[in-house]
Amino acid sequence: MVAFSHMRALTLLQQTITDCTRCPRLTTYRQRIAREKVKRFRDWEYWGRPVPGFGDAQARLFVIGLAPAAHGGNRTGRVFTGDRSGDWLYEALHAFRFANQSTSIHREDGLRLKDCYVAAAVRCAPPANKPTKEEFEMCRPYLLEELRLLRRMMVIVALGKIAFDEYLRTCQAMGLQLPSPRPKFSHKAEYDLPWGVTLLGSYHPSQQNTFTGTLTRPMFHEVFKRARKLVDQS
Repeated sequence: MVAFSHMRALTLLQQTITDCTRCPRLTTYRQRIAREKVKRFRDWEYWGRPVPGFGDAQARLFVIGLAPAAHGGNRTGRVFTGDRSGDWLYEALHAFRFANQSTSIHREDGLRLKDCYVAAAVRCAPPANKPTKEEFEMCRPYLLEELRLLRRMMVIVALGKIAFDEYLRTCQAMGLQLPSPRPKFSHKAEYDLPWGVTLLGSYHPSQQNTFTGTLTRPMFHEVFKRARKLVDQS
């Protein structure tokens, strides 16, 4: 009964996120992108709304990124879906048994996550992929509520420094006391936090990182291999 109530609360939160118009700049931008599209996706009906989190309500692994891509999540309506970053992420999740398939193309493609939930710090595609400080603050209550509802969560994988820092800010907003010195982002960083969660850092699987070799598939998979081990031990 408790599990059902949490699932229902998470579903209601996802709907609230989907309907959000708190940030005028982001609302205008995502709607414009959805109207104008790009040539290769001219036949798509773009989502053009905030993109909620996705996954298992009983998840022990929580993956947090920065924001939906203009022609990825903003097009498909699912976080990390329809772009190269998502290709890398779901391939890794599948490799370590957190997903039933290695691809994420659209909302009805049959993808299911097991013991994993994926979300972003900001829920709308931002211009130049750069949310403002105020936009992070507007979205923070959504991340906070997800962290509160995902009661079994044991491991956080933060994709990129911005997501890493935003997770810590959200924990502070929840009244949690950060360790001193404050955790610092690096690839494969690992911190056992006082509230019983392990925070792992990974370079973001953006094209900027993957095309330059800053992040390779073996490097990326090492992070999720560690996450799998931690989840299995919990």
